[in-house]
Amino acid sequence: MTIETISENRSFGGTQGVYRHRSTATGTDMTFGLFLPEVARYAPVPALFFLSGLTCTHENAMIKAAAQAHADEAGIALVFPDTSPRGEGVADDEAYDLGQGAGFYVNATEGPWAPHYRMWDYITEELPALLGANMPIDEGALGITGHSMGGHGALTIAMTMPDRFRSVSALAPIANPTRSDWGRKQLAAYLGNDESTWAAHDATLLMTARGFPGDVLIDQGSADQFLDLLMPERLAHAMAARRQPGRFRMQEGFDHSYWFVQSFIEEHVFFHAERLL
Repeated sequence: MTIETISENRSFGGTQGVYRHRSTATGTDMTFGLFLPEVARYAPVPALFFLSGLTCTHENAMIKAAAQAHADEAGIALVFPDTSPRGEGVADDEAYDLGQGAGFYVNATEGPWAPHYRMWDYITEELPALLGANMPIDEGALGITGHSMGGHGALTIAMTMPDRFRSVSALAPIANPTRSDWGRKQLAAYLGNDESTWAAHDATLLMTARGFPGDVLIDQGSADQFLDLLMPERLAHAMAARRQPGRFRMQEGFDHSYWFVQSFIEEHVFFHAERLL
């Protein structure tokens, strides 16, 4: 596939780039950010995918998470995908939490979403292969993290595909979407009303059923204004019941913003680096 360079800027010892390509999965042009550390000049490096939340594009975490300095020090790349397909002919909705900017990291099966909303395939198959073929990325050393809707995506993808993503963490994830208004609406729209098809995209249910073959790291702010929608206590309970290795940390006083993400992203970057290098 051909990758178009939109921009490349020096960042610490490495390079922060923004790129566009034609996606087979979504049938649209897709844009992503990629930070390559200095060491990538000499050899392929592991990569950490950062999945963003509702209303976001590739730019939000790329600009606001302040992760590049830590990734450069750790010697890993950062991948910032978009959160949905976009463009002319792509279905959308007036609500902020459905349609463009709200792909929920699933493969839609229902109209009008099914032709383009195939973010699961895009994140798990197409984008890793594209990076492995065209960039100095070690496709066999991938980790995944995310914030809010992106935390949901990171956890569900990693627990389903641990051979693809060898490490996983999350920041304020939507933890139990099959029981939340941030989930039931979107899963019904994208996947239909048969709730048995939703379970594959619920981190709490997946933790109960299978867990992750490694330790996980999850941070959640105690002052998050969306706690009732995120339902972190249900995922924490599932982790404890399963005796899942890892840490679930309630961080006192932090809300849902990128100030929260910035405060803990260093630990998440090095958590993944230790497991991927």
